[in-house]
Amino acid sequence: MKDIIITKPIRVLLLFLFIPLWLSAQNISVKGVVKDAQGDPVIGVSVVEKGTANGIVTDLEGQYTLNVSSKAKLDFSYLGYITQTVDVSGRTKIDVMLQENTQVLDQVVVIGYGTQRKEAVTGSVASIKGDAIKEMAATDVSSALYGRLAGVDMSQTSSKPGSPMQIRIRGTRSLNASNDPLIVLDGIPFPGSISDINPSDIKSIDILKDASSTAIYGSRGANGVLMITTNKGLAGAKASVSYNGFVGMKTLFAKYPMMNGQEYVKLREFAGKYQNGPDELNDVNTDWQDLLYQNSMVTNHDLSILGGTEQGSYNFSLGYLRDEALIPQQNFTRYSMRGTLDQAIGKSLKFGFITNNNYSVSNGGNLGTYGSLSLTPISNPYNADGTWKRTVKMAADEQWAYSRDAIDALGDKWIDQGRAFGSYNTVYGEVKIPGVEGLKYRLNLGLNYRQNNTGSYTGEGVFSYDPTNPSTATISNSHTTNWAVENLVTYDRIFAEKHSLNVVALYSAEETQYNKSQMSAKGIPDDAFQFYNLGQATGEITVSPANQGYYQSGLMSWMGRAMYSYDDRYMVSLAFRSDASSRLAPGNKWHTYPAVSAGWNIRKEAFMEGVTWMDNLKLRVGYGQTSNESIDSYKTLGLLSTRPYNFGNENTVGYYVSELPNQNLGWEYSETWNYGVDFSFLNGRISGSAEYYVQNTKDILLRVNLPSTTGVGSYMANVGKSQNKGFELTLNGTILDNSNGWTWDLGINLYTNRNKLVALASGQTTDENNWWFVGHPINVIYDYEKIGLWQEEDKYRDILEPGGNAGMVKVKYTGEFNEDGSPKRAINASDRQIIDVNPDFQGGFNTRVAYKGFDFNVIGAFQRGGTLISSLYSSTGYLNMLNGRRGNVKVDYWTPENTDAKYPKPGGITSNDNPKYGTTLGYFDATYLKVRNITLGYTFNPQLSKKLGVNKLYVYSTIQNPFVLFSPYYDESGMDPETNSLGNENQAVTTGYQKRLLVIGTNTPSTRNFLIGLNLTF
Repeated sequence: MKDIIITKPIRVLLLFLFIPLWLSAQNISVKGVVKDAQGDPVIGVSVVEKGTANGIVTDLEGQYTLNVSSKAKLDFSYLGYITQTVDVSGRTKIDVMLQENTQVLDQVVVIGYGTQRKEAVTGSVASIKGDAIKEMAATDVSSALYGRLAGVDMSQTSSKPGSPMQIRIRGTRSLNASNDPLIVLDGIPFPGSISDINPSDIKSIDILKDASSTAIYGSRGANGVLMITTNKGLAGAKASVSYNGFVGMKTLFAKYPMMNGQEYVKLREFAGKYQNGPDELNDVNTDWQDLLYQNSMVTNHDLSILGGTEQGSYNFSLGYLRDEALIPQQNFTRYSMRGTLDQAIGKSLKFGFITNNNYSVSNGGNLGTYGSLSLTPISNPYNADGTWKRTVKMAADEQWAYSRDAIDALGDKWIDQGRAFGSYNTVYGEVKIPGVEGLKYRLNLGLNYRQNNTGSYTGEGVFSYDPTNPSTATISNSHTTNWAVENLVTYDRIFAEKHSLNVVALYSAEETQYNKSQMSAKGIPDDAFQFYNLGQATGEITVSPANQGYYQSGLMSWMGRAMYSYDDRYMVSLAFRSDASSRLAPGNKWHTYPAVSAGWNIRKEAFMEGVTWMDNLKLRVGYGQTSNESIDSYKTLGLLSTRPYNFGNENTVGYYVSELPNQNLGWEYSETWNYGVDFSFLNGRISGSAEYYVQNTKDILLRVNLPSTTGVGSYMANVGKSQNKGFELTLNGTILDNSNGWTWDLGINLYTNRNKLVALASGQTTDENNWWFVGHPINVIYDYEKIGLWQEEDKYRDILEPGGNAGMVKVKYTGEFNEDGSPKRAINASDRQIIDVNPDFQGGFNTRVAYKGFDFNVIGAFQRGGTLISSLYSSTGYLNMLNGRRGNVKVDYWTPENTDAKYPKPGGITSNDNPKYGTTLGYFDATYLKVRNITLGYTFNPQLSKKLGVNKLYVYSTIQNPFVLFSPYYDESGMDPETNSLGNENQAVTTGYQKRLLVIGTNTPSTRNFLIGLNLTF
């Protein structure tokens, strides 16, 4: 064979022929969006160039960008979905729709400064999606979380419209500092109120509970973190418009259980202390609650538009909420406007903004029910001509006559209004560092403003027995500005298909400035002025120093975290953070705290390959520190107070030291160990988690009282310790899985927390003024313990209760006894007991049954044990006086013919016009099971929906607060067993209980709501 000779022209020709092939083998940048079958973006999908270590995970919008060979194949994988392999074939844009592989998909959770598949999470994180929040048709975020997550306790502090719930994550740990969790909205710490956030805008809420996950937020994460992610647009998606709304009627859950006319007459006659007043007649039976309450409405409307271009996305929404109370003129209105914009420029640069704005108006906040409940039922509110009396005169009191008509008729004579405006804005820029795959820098800038304006006016004689009682007005204004800057560097890569590494470094700074002013006046010359021009007042104008305020505080932080996973089997996370707070003393401003957690996915091990019934089994352990500096600014400088005095013929003001400075004031910090196990069985039919934690809080920020001889009352110091231990269990199961069209899902969570004080200041073991006792929980009652009623035949009554009577309250005696068994002394203050208010355990449940387009949802909560405080029955409320002076709650009281009664003899021995030891009558077993929400909905067939011009159409009806079971308080009173007031609110005596305790007071009554709603997308 002859050699083939290739001439130069042929070589040139061949070179040109192979140039396209050579070019096609070069690297190109491929980007796209990964969605599920419903068209929603999937976060955390692993996108790997097949056969290489080159890979990335999708972001919060399901988007990815990866440099690969033009002839490469891409593997798209995510737990719970079928892995897809796609040929690149030179394409630069590849969108993928993943198909569901198992019944229950493992979630992607939002953690501090990033996202993570739940399978790889090593800390304690509880999650709930936006769809589950919408099932509640909630007016605020906090009520939507009620009973849904283990370790997250939601308690009602007020039943007025627009009031958010108190949130406690794994108990109470601090004494003077805040116990409220940090709210992070779309990655930036949120300085506003949780009631400012529209639930319809929420895509997911992820709650970081243990220190190994919250330490990344430093001091602000000491009480847990609520990571709230709102809806965003979709790149490359056509514009779509969605409407979510509901409207409903609010009805009375139960009246306050007051005596009717006949019952009251018998009480007054038996007590024998009061005769009928001028407006009282024994044959009158006035139901003052019927005259006050009226059914009301709640309505919510949300409209949003989202979409995107090839390199950008947007989402804009408007919201309107109107929530009315059963008490006239008491309501809450919120207007919200939100927008997001994300835009990529080229392959490496991305920027965007998020803006959340709301304006709310609250009316009638100073109205309660005490004024009506204290009126006797035998009082006649009508004159002889049928007109309404301004006041009614009872046996010993004359009171303004409350009714809805009387309040509505006031017009300009009365107003109580609060207006709040908040604007929370985040601007970000993100750039991918060229030449280093997976490395990027992000700048977050938060700019926030909140303004509160409140004003009240009460005209001459309004709500007073005296028609000449001067008119009064008060106005209060506050402004809060906040800015935050975060610099983030992130490195996120997958190596050799099994090694996943995520590293984050941060430097941040923020500053908050707040100022408040308040003034009040008497003698407003005309009702038309109301609170708008207090300078026109003819009476005293007061500007109290105690009601003015200003502070400026700042926080500077460094943070680093590394998360590593090998083959989804072994996972470890290391983090540290250093915070510097301007609120603390020089030399103590900085504090550094570490966090470490690890996970072992046993199911991935080779020895588990034959265990086909188990899907997942992961063990977790974590340790971390968090700190708290949530005290008032300038506490290190001490405090001066003012006191007016006369100097000769002149009035002047003097200053005195009321609180000493403390130049050693530092951080209060907690150390937490967390142990957890996550599991899933039977192809996802059963899943859940169990956790145990121990949290020790040290150097508690506490006011230390000083002897009166020092001339100064107290100073703030780092003293005291507390501890929280707890167990949490979450179970989810699919009972029916599309069995003849039926699906049935069930979920339950159960948790317990054991809290105690370990140490107080200066080695003290008790602080009776604050009801703090070493070895006991932070929240307790310090009072006598009722053990029954004294009977005629009982021994030693004359010793224990000198001058007492049969039928009076009998309390526990803790003193010594004589040899004959008789007590050595009378009952006194040393016999008071420490009563725990905390439940033994609590939790929630939810179930969903679906058949074809129909679905039926039930959501509820429960707790066992603990002590419920009801000031309605307690002497602090002055509604169980049992002497016939004012309206009285309906109780089973002692008589010679009814000696087994629970409540004492009317007209017996008293203390401050109430039965002696009357506070003990207000303590109940706090056990209850409450169904919070029942919803029946229907999703229209997609084909029918399209005929109607919409892509998705869902209608539903909901009953909220339908019923209560297993509640001793409900069984006796018929009332909702949920608290409705702080311990110093809505009762006649507001000093009877510590403010931090929650009680049932004479607040706005609880309601049972009937709603209909509509969700549609077109």
